[in-house]
Amino acid sequence: MENLDQIYLWLVDNGMRFIGAIAFLIIGLWVSKFLVKQAVKIMRKKEVDAGLISFSKSLMSVALKALVIISVMGMVGIEMTSFIAILGAAGLAVGLALQGTLSNFAGGVMILIFKPYRVGDYIEAQGYSGTVKEIQIFNSILATVDNKVVIIPNGGLATGSLINYTMKDTRRVDWTFGVAYGSDYKKVRQIILDIINADERVMHDPEVFIGLSEMADSSVNIVTRVWTKTEDYWGVYFDTNEKIYATFTKEGVEIPFPQMDVHLNNK
Repeated sequence: MENLDQIYLWLVDNGMRFIGAIAFLIIGLWVSKFLVKQAVKIMRKKEVDAGLISFSKSLMSVALKALVIISVMGMVGIEMTSFIAILGAAGLAVGLALQGTLSNFAGGVMILIFKPYRVGDYIEAQGYSGTVKEIQIFNSILATVDNKVVIIPNGGLATGSLINYTMKDTRRVDWTFGVAYGSDYKKVRQIILDIINADERVMHDPEVFIGLSEMADSSVNIVTRVWTKTEDYWGVYFDTNEKIYATFTKEGVEIPFPQMDVHLNNK
């Protein structure tokens, strides 16, 4: 009976504290989520960079949740001074063990400061290419053209090489068209030029370049280079390929395939 009385007294003394701590935890997590949403709305209204919004959202969410949890621990009677000292020592050990994670955080900060890419840009990095959807605390999230999600650590993106295909307003489109030996070069060149000039998406400053680049093993190769707006790049590329093939076929310009001449000597 004495033990039961002690348990009863302990519950009376501490029960309300634990109930209050649980209520504070639930409400605190809800409030932190609400504050993050409101902060995101404000940043969007002020047209803050989308990458900074996603990064700030992740950072605020982690910080507010940590604050709520620490407050709850204090409410249930955990000595916070000792806890913070232990947490600091543990943080040092964890920091040494998680150097890569910390470098990813630093990489995210560097990306937001120097802006090698933004949300919505199409980039190629770390062996992957896709459209940047989010820049988070530790990772950047890409969506590939076939709708795969690629998560790349920010550390490698901040310190490694990457290609940003949409940072500039214009891009150069390159082709190499192969025609058979014996083809009339001037005629072929004029066909290519006519097709290029008929496309309103092609820019003429810088000037269109068409030149004979190589007399290869099986074909005479003609290089063509034009400039277009970045958003028109693939349309110009594929449409021109289609028109070149159709016109070459119509005009009797032979498009060769790899071949080899073998000469036999009878002795």
